[in-house]
Amino acid sequence: MQAFATLLDRLVYTRSRNAKLKLIADYLVATPDPDRGWALAALTGGLDLKAVQPKLVRQLVEERVDPVLLAMSYDYVGDMAETASLLWPDPITPPAPPPSLDEVVQRLQHLGRLEAASVMRELMDRLDASGRFALLKLATGAMRIGISARLAKTAFAQAFAVDVDAVEEVWHGLRPSYPELFAWGTGGSQPTAGTVPVFRPFMLAHPLEELKLDLADYAAEWKWDGIRVQLVHVGGTTRLFSRTGDDITGSFPDVAAAYAYPAVLDGELLVRGEFQGGALDEGGGAASFNALQQRLGRKAPTAKAQDEFPAFVRLYDILYDGDDDLRALPWTARRERLEAIMPRLDPTRFDLSAVIAASDFEDLARIRAGARDAAIEGVMLKLRTSPYVAGRRTGLWYKWKRDPLVADCVMMYAQRGHGKRSSFYSDYTFGCWTADPAEGGELTPVGKAYSGFTDAELAMLDKFVRTNTVARFGPVREVAKTLVLEVAFDSLHVSTRHKSGVSMRFPRIARIRLDKPAIEADLVETLRRMIV
Repeated sequence: MQAFATLLDRLVYTRSRNAKLKLIADYLVATPDPDRGWALAALTGGLDLKAVQPKLVRQLVEERVDPVLLAMSYDYVGDMAETASLLWPDPITPPAPPPSLDEVVQRLQHLGRLEAASVMRELMDRLDASGRFALLKLATGAMRIGISARLAKTAFAQAFAVDVDAVEEVWHGLRPSYPELFAWGTGGSQPTAGTVPVFRPFMLAHPLEELKLDLADYAAEWKWDGIRVQLVHVGGTTRLFSRTGDDITGSFPDVAAAYAYPAVLDGELLVRGEFQGGALDEGGGAASFNALQQRLGRKAPTAKAQDEFPAFVRLYDILYDGDDDLRALPWTARRERLEAIMPRLDPTRFDLSAVIAASDFEDLARIRAGARDAAIEGVMLKLRTSPYVAGRRTGLWYKWKRDPLVADCVMMYAQRGHGKRSSFYSDYTFGCWTADPAEGGELTPVGKAYSGFTDAELAMLDKFVRTNTVARFGPVREVAKTLVLEVAFDSLHVSTRHKSGVSMRFPRIARIRLDKPAIEADLVETLRRMIV
């Protein structure tokens, strides 16, 4: 456990990607099984150990530390795991030796609520500050140390001189602590998919930015406003994977039950519904993302939810057709194979994403201009000769998303970030006026954002929060309502869960409006008029 804690501590303070890769690779080589397997699972989000709630951590620390001191320390540090690990006092009697990572995982995996407090006390007594920090990160399921799953897998590949795409190929067919994976890395045979439906990495696109592409070389498709999914049917079993490789079959049993063709397909998960107000007749029965949200996150949707929001997949590509691996073929050949199997699929659950008929790039730009009104996220441009390769490869696929909506909002509250941003106030709640402020209008929160700004702008925003705080609520600071932020967001939806009645999708800070007084910020009614 101490070695894993040291790794986390170094990763938190390391900025260089290559340095992080080396730290993880060195740990994986030097650490025995199964500790290194559990560590890899933790870094890639493969551990589900959320038996310990954050409020329990606070309660345990308050048993041994003055609550006022804890509150002041948490406000300064900004992270409860770090605060608790630093404040935890040494036990009166000498504790047992530090546990191994395997012992910690095994105990947390079988931890019940009634024994959670006693087990956590014992483990924290046996560890030093860095060990307690690692323990709490594991126990609460909130790693947030700036490591992506892809980076951790890349580190494994570098450590054992194997291909990272080959690791991705079999990753979702393996389970922590990955004994087969480490056996392969140390000279054994490579795990294979066999007859098990496993996830294959998605091919992704670069933002188009200022490029203008020749449509003789590139095919244009709509980028639908749902979630990217992969359908796999092998050996009589069907699996549905999200873009991150999570198995979401149970959340969409209606789709899984309708798919029985032996292939691996790439598409967009949507729900049926008539979309009103669209200038384009391209929706094809797909409702907005807000409708899909009624199904997302439900591990076992009710029959009523399935009937009210019937899910289907709009297909983009085909990776395997039976035992034939088609990924090395050009996009045009894969498209022909995909079109050929469409008659064998249930038309109520699967359809084909159409290629946009545009004479040239300027014509495509005019067609794209109506995308928002038809609940379409934008346009995909795919090189006709491109193979299907994992990740983003320059020059192959591009995404040309619809222009974002923007609104001028007033910063109301701020909170510290996590990881590298734990010392900055980088998470902001902003609001709009309920009515003209000259006529008694008040600010009401309409969203939260923690991205979109540069490092220099973050320093400016952090300084504003610190010098304009008017009240504190635990880790949250209320600020003077004087700073206007131009907020960009992809779409806006009606929400009964928010006081404002609206919900923003992917809000981010577009710019800081030092030139605009707060009384000129937008009204909530202005936002409501943006709802499609």
